[in-house]
Amino acid sequence: MKVRQISIFLENRSGRLASVLKEVGRAGVNIRALSLADTSDFGILRLIVDDVDKCVKALRETGHTVSLTEVLAVEVPDHPGGLAGILDVLSEAGLNVEYMYAFVSRASEKAVVVFRFERVDEAIAALKKSKVSILAAEKVYSL
Repeated sequence: MKVRQISIFLENRSGRLASVLKEVGRAGVNIRALSLADTSDFGILRLIVDDVDKCVKALRETGHTVSLTEVLAVEVPDHPGGLAGILDVLSEAGLNVEYMYAFVSRASEKAVVVFRFERVDEAIAALKKSKVSILAAEKVYSL
């Protein structure tokens, strides 16, 4: 259920993002989802990829600062208010969302939201109790 997310720390300068993504491509790794956040000095690129180990190896070998984080990928009804319902479940369980990002696959009637929690096991329990679909890591890597 837990999905391994790659975080890459980037200097906030022209061409740095393109350089990292070229390395991912050269390694033959396919990106399934991404998020980019920045400050004035640096950015954090978060990736869900189809081959985590190969991607991490390629990035580290080319001098990039990389870390792994466990996140959850949750199916959310793709209609107005669908995400609010999931957030209600988490709020009622006293769980804080550290960050999240989403993508939609037209092959499904659901969107996929990637969540980062400080207490991931408690989040899993709360979501399961409310019958929220948490995607298996293998399914996310192959979307």
